[in-house]
Amino acid sequence: MKEVLRFEKIDLTYQAESGEVGALRDINFSVADGELIAIIGPSGCGKTTILSLIAGLIAPTRGKIFLNGQEMKDSNKTNVGYMLQRDSLLDWRTIHSNTQLGLEFCGKVEASYLENVETLLKTYELWDFKDKYPRELSGGMRQRVALIRTLAIKPDILLLDEAFSALDYQTRLLVVDDVYRILRQENKSAIIVTHDIAEGISMADRVIVLSKRPGSVSQNIKLGFKKEETPLTRRSLPEFQEYFNKIWKEFDADD
Repeated sequence: MKEVLRFEKIDLTYQAESGEVGALRDINFSVADGELIAIIGPSGCGKTTILSLIAGLIAPTRGKIFLNGQEMKDSNKTNVGYMLQRDSLLDWRTIHSNTQLGLEFCGKVEASYLENVETLLKTYELWDFKDKYPRELSGGMRQRVALIRTLAIKPDILLLDEAFSALDYQTRLLVVDDVYRILRQENKSAIIVTHDIAEGISMADRVIVLSKRPGSVSQNIKLGFKKEETPLTRRSLPEFQEYFNKIWKEFDADD
């Protein structure tokens, strides 16, 4: 299977008033084409820092990052979609206009990309709402719009940073199922950063568990679920609890 992303011996340190602080230590992992990876760990362990490295927002102190086999050295060489905690839709723009925002920022307002946006809106049942404004949509629908905006640039990999944490619990479960379906249908590689162990297990093909700062990979667990099993379905399976207990023990040991 084609490898989309690879971290090789990544360290990151930064300078604080108290001196040099280690954020990440000897991080090694890869992401295959169409693979969903969840990164879980205690607060401050460097989960979001890993996403910032992939996006080219910061550079590692040591080691190399490869995207599609080529070393990433600056953000101009990346093709990464980044989905944050809040949908950040612009209230004064229609849904159709909001989904084109990333294309405008990336200079990709071309016919093929605009046609792709229309296809995504139709495929994921938002076309009838294209002329509505964000305030007229539910939280779940807004998050679906945010995902389509991210997919519109045709990224090589998606980064989801606590992308569902702003939703209430019931909506969150439904939106996770929705987003999972879209990622599978589009065959996208994604890294999902979450504090929620259950959420990570329910969505991912593999879970990477980080230790306390400086974050290092303490577990890299391949999950045995079938791709067609939705996150909600997975939560009811007996092996779900087994994976949860295995990861939770790692948190306990870290304490």
